[in-house]
Amino acid sequence: MINRRQVIQLSAGLLAYPSLGLHAAPVTSSSGTLPLIQRPIPSSGELLPVMGMGTARTFDTPGDPASLAKLTEVMKTFFDGGGKVIDSSPMYGSAETRVGDVLGAMQNAPPVFVATKVWTSGAERGIAQMEESARRMRVKAFDLIAVHNLTDWKTQLATLKRWKGEGKVRYIGITTSHGRDHEQLIDVMRSEPLDFVQFSYNIEDREAEQVLLPLAQERGIATMINRPYQQGALFGKSRGHTLPALATELDCSSWAQFYLKFIIGHPAVTCVIPATDVPSHMADNMLANFGRVPDAAQRAEMLRIFASL
Repeated sequence: MINRRQVIQLSAGLLAYPSLGLHAAPVTSSSGTLPLIQRPIPSSGELLPVMGMGTARTFDTPGDPASLAKLTEVMKTFFDGGGKVIDSSPMYGSAETRVGDVLGAMQNAPPVFVATKVWTSGAERGIAQMEESARRMRVKAFDLIAVHNLTDWKTQLATLKRWKGEGKVRYIGITTSHGRDHEQLIDVMRSEPLDFVQFSYNIEDREAEQVLLPLAQERGIATMINRPYQQGALFGKSRGHTLPALATELDCSSWAQFYLKFIIGHPAVTCVIPATDVPSHMADNMLANFGRVPDAAQRAEMLRIFASL
């Protein structure tokens, strides 16, 4: 059985390989060459790799050499696995600063899709916070800024609309987590011109399938998925269980990839953002960036398998 804590053969190859190119090179496995999975942002058609990176808790570290070295290895592994989308927030302590430190020190870093959030009340405080986020993450203009957990969303979204028109940010959105505030999020999705929404969704927590994902598809809004492992709880259920044959059919070599491929299998999902500070876990996650995607029948079978664990 392949354990999440082991450096599996494919993950080891990914860690050792110097570069898979600028987010487009395929990975080779025992089943052949696996293509990169990309999804378009509906409002523009721009393609993004489906596997992104969250930074909550994992990048909230001191700026000491040991912490920076570890995060640099995580970031390099992310890029080597075809990653592009990095999501942060001022809510995440030092995470924005650490992202900026690591990217600033890397030579020849590939293009990055940098996303953060505004998490405060009041227009002036929102502007000040977003400008500070840009300094911390060392960007001139963000690819995406979203209103974090709908905090003073009318005020902050008004600023973001203006900033988008001025070219200070390319995409704007709204986020939530923990399954809270879904009714309010739905109202905003129905009434506002959003490019992105972010919320929780995984094989156990499927509430988003009821309204959020169909509505995003209907309204042409990209989706960024947080908490793909239910904060690690999913691994407690699959620990000790052998991967099913279906996993091989979907180019999955671990339970982590199995859970990520379930999410990616929903056609309304644009990008998933698991967070880790362990390079071997990042390599494992990034293998879900490649290969086959489950269809509706396979996703139903994945649900049956999960229910039997």
